[in-house]
Amino acid sequence: MSFVPHGSYTSLSKYATDYITITKNTTNGNVTTEKVPVGTEIEGMNILGLVLFALILGVALKKLGPEGEELIRFFNAFNEATMVLVSWIMWYVPIGIMFLVGSKIVEMGNVVLLVTSLGKYIMASILGHIIHGGIVLPLIYFAFTRKNPYTFLVGLITPFATAFATSSSSATLPSMIKCIEENNGVDKRISRFILPIGATVNMDGAAIFQCMAAVFIAQMNNFDLNAGQIFTILVTATASSVGAAGIPAGGVLTIAIILEAIGLPTNDLSLILAVDWIVDRTTTVVNVEGDALGAGILHHLNQKEMAKNQQELNDVYVEGVPNCKSEEETSPLVTHRDQTSNPPSITMPESKESVL
Repeated sequence: MSFVPHGSYTSLSKYATDYITITKNTTNGNVTTEKVPVGTEIEGMNILGLVLFALILGVALKKLGPEGEELIRFFNAFNEATMVLVSWIMWYVPIGIMFLVGSKIVEMGNVVLLVTSLGKYIMASILGHIIHGGIVLPLIYFAFTRKNPYTFLVGLITPFATAFATSSSSATLPSMIKCIEENNGVDKRISRFILPIGATVNMDGAAIFQCMAAVFIAQMNNFDLNAGQIFTILVTATASSVGAAGIPAGGVLTIAIILEAIGLPTNDLSLILAVDWIVDRTTTVVNVEGDALGAGILHHLNQKEMAKNQQELNDVYVEGVPNCKSEEETSPLVTHRDQTSNPPSITMPESKESVL
């Protein structure tokens, strides 16, 4: 295969079956090509294997019960310490990104092509979020509830604005709980159970963003993705988005897992970090919208089930006249029908005791 080089020469990665064609520009302006044999194995870390091992280890530790709690607490403390380190690093990220992007601009022979590619990536990501958040999620809500989803979303303008401003699902959680309970009437038992879980687990916007980023980096490296690699991106993005932290730029770090899974270089993440402050805002809005609509669907199903049970109780009738002397023993769920239409009952003569 061959392609147009960015600079004086272009070196392709080693993803080919037998040979790879390298196109070079000489100093005289002539173009030369040569074939280089490459291996079929891809060097790198087995990320999918590590993720699978971590899942199985978590299930095994939970199975141990009290004996596994100590190791679980260790991993929880280790995760919290890592989050603290990441928060410290985030203060120096702008400086680091400036130098990383500067080095990429120096390496690229066509800066206009780089800027144009980043613009297309931003527009594609935002368009994907608009389609998913404006069409797909409302259709899912309508399919379950048969109600207008946009009326439901109007009551959540404040949480959406908070999500767009902070780019953090965790920071939006208090406002989301307040608005969804007061404006949309969702049961607090449902909202306070679903929304905290959704803020850390349900990351559909992050999954879209990670897929877009992986495809963008593959195109920047002129790497053609086959059907198997596209499926790997989808599965890995879905799994890694579950573990993404609900903080700004929390999903960027998990893109490295996707890149390692399909064998792409991770040093191009600097380009994603440079524009993540734009894309991450719409990503967070889609994340919290999915949480809210999920809580609304569960509330509707719960109300429907409760109404069904109430109707079953209201259908219980007793044809006979209750014993007035034992009213306190009669169940309050039993309703007695009016017996006025029935013919009057024959009064039995009172029994008299014989006096001997």
